Amino acid sequence: MATKVKAKPKTKKLLEPPKEGTRITFKGGKLQVPDDPIVCYVRGDGIGLDITPVMMDVVGGAVQKAYGGKRKIAWYRIYAGDDAMEKYGELMPQETLDAVRKYYFAIKGPLTTPIGGGFRSLNVAFRQILDLYACVRPVRWFEGVPSPVKHPEWVNMCIFRENTEDVYAGIEWALNTKEVKKVINFLNKEMKCSIRKDSGIGIKPISVFCSRRIVKKAIEFAIQNKCKYFCLVHKGNIQKYTEGAFKDWGYEFLKKNYRKHIVTEDELASKPYNGNLPEGKVLVNDRIADNIFQQVLTRQREYQVLACTNLNGDYLSDAIAAQVGGLGIAPGANIGDKIHFFEPTHGTAPRYAGKDMVNPSSLILSAVMMLGYMGWTEAAALVAKGMEETFRQKTVTYDFERQMEGARKVSSSEFGRAIIRNM
Repeated sequence: MATKVKAKPKTKKLLEPPKEGTRITFKGGKLQVPDDPIVCYVRGDGIGLDITPVMMDVVGGAVQKAYGGKRKIAWYRIYAGDDAMEKYGELMPQETLDAVRKYYFAIKGPLTTPIGGGFRSLNVAFRQILDLYACVRPVRWFEGVPSPVKHPEWVNMCIFRENTEDVYAGIEWALNTKEVKKVINFLNKEMKCSIRKDSGIGIKPISVFCSRRIVKKAIEFAIQNKCKYFCLVHKGNIQKYTEGAFKDWGYEFLKKNYRKHIVTEDELASKPYNGNLPEGKVLVNDRIADNIFQQVLTRQREYQVLACTNLNGDYLSDAIAAQVGGLGIAPGANIGDKIHFFEPTHGTAPRYAGKDMVNPSSLILSAVMMLGYMGWTEAAALVAKGMEETFRQKTVTYDFERQMEGARKVSSSEFGRAIIRNM
């Protein structure tokens, strides 16, 4: 008698795509954005409850003003984090991942990972499951925003941080586990290392494949945006076969594939350039990780696009954001070959959730990035214009109000409405 095989339980199907709207597609590798694109969104945990609706209102106002009703985003709510747990009983439903894969463009509020949730980080899980290998963080100053440096207006940089390997590979073993003892024993006996037995061990992989594709994303951004400066950030003076290799592979890739667009720093000093960068060329250099931190503070105008390994890019993007007002005004995106997933760079701040008081600028500016990648540059420019004028008027949320003399403190939603008025 044949053994009966139990059928696997079906995954819950709870999402309802918008009845109106058209899917974004690709043709010949090029993005095809309709006038009514479907864009997925995750509300987010904590303050996502407050800032995500503000972002959607601001984007809607800009699109309406820019295109007079001829274009409109069809928002498609999907779930991750706390609201997914309530709806599905899990933090990262398969339906959510499938929707992002299908519609290509998504934006989310901040997410947290509850203890015992099964993921080291939901944000990292999205990046790795969907192979969103480029973490893109543009940093610029808006007039009126308080800053700890003398010349925040000199900051206009974009960090491209590799998103899938280095420390984000998550390969590590805890102190005194069977696995870590095996690794230490192998390294000490077979590889002639001298690792103390009371150590935790982590592995830092950096590959040719991942290095080349993050450099490709970064240089194409530099060329498209007519940037003059491109920097490979690394710690190759110490970690020669990972960080140093990232630098070497980056130079090799650029010289082979983008030769007509670039001049290296070494080449610039010699003939035929004699120190003069030709019009339309991108100057490519590299900087050691510790050095770049003082460079972006003292020579801001000499850095525009920075291609980084994972950990270096993480530190650096936050340090540069501090010059222009902090993480509350720093946007971000995680981008793969086709999928574009936009997000704020700050956390969930649960103690402020539901109080309509936090600064929604990071998420709003992430939506500006989204509009730019969609080719809706007029709407993107309107949001940026409205936000800057609002800052000039000193109409700000509590975080900036306490740093600005004569400022008027407003709620998250009031700040959004002020941006719309000032477009």
